[in-house]
Amino acid sequence: MVQVKVTDEGIKDTAKENSKGEPVEQVEATEEHQETKEIPLENMKKSELLEKVREIKETADQNYDFYMRSLAEIENLKKRFQKDKSDLIKFSNESLIKQLLSVIDNLEKAISACEDENSLGAVKEGVELTLKGLLDSLEKAGLHQVEAEGKPFDPNFHAAILEQEDNTSDPGMVIQELQKGYILNDRLIRPAMVIVSKNSA
Repeated sequence: MVQVKVTDEGIKDTAKENSKGEPVEQVEATEEHQETKEIPLENMKKSELLEKVREIKETADQNYDFYMRSLAEIENLKKRFQKDKSDLIKFSNESLIKQLLSVIDNLEKAISACEDENSLGAVKEGVELTLKGLLDSLEKAGLHQVEAEGKPFDPNFHAAILEQEDNTSDPGMVIQELQKGYILNDRLIRPAMVIVSKNSA
């Protein structure tokens, strides 16, 4: 095998020293490890040019195939994302609705019981149980009632309809709740409508 002395700028010969002042051994490289220099296109023969064109076309075809596959994969991901998003919107309340089905059943039973004039007490009890079941289901979904009556008036959770003189309560206390307020997952979705006590004039 032919030994060729490498004289590139990046390799120091024996006459030079490294940064520590130590002699640098001569570096030799075999012919098969030398860089293969590209022949300029204008110096190529016709057969070499045709071979070069063939290589370039093969590379271009591979790149185009990779591009088309990637494009198809992106389109599939978009479609899958849109379907998942659509399903999430459609069925996001499925768990809550399943729980409310029993409430519907109980209300239907209460309506049927109203046909008997002597069942007023049973109807009232059934409606109360149905309301409790409904509130329990909504509470599991994150809904809570705003505490109002007997509490100090809080404009963050209460909406005062009017002030009323009340000698049995301190001023600024909620003495009556006209409509319940609700909080969903720590966010107020409806304030409680209340009457607030005030000092007598």
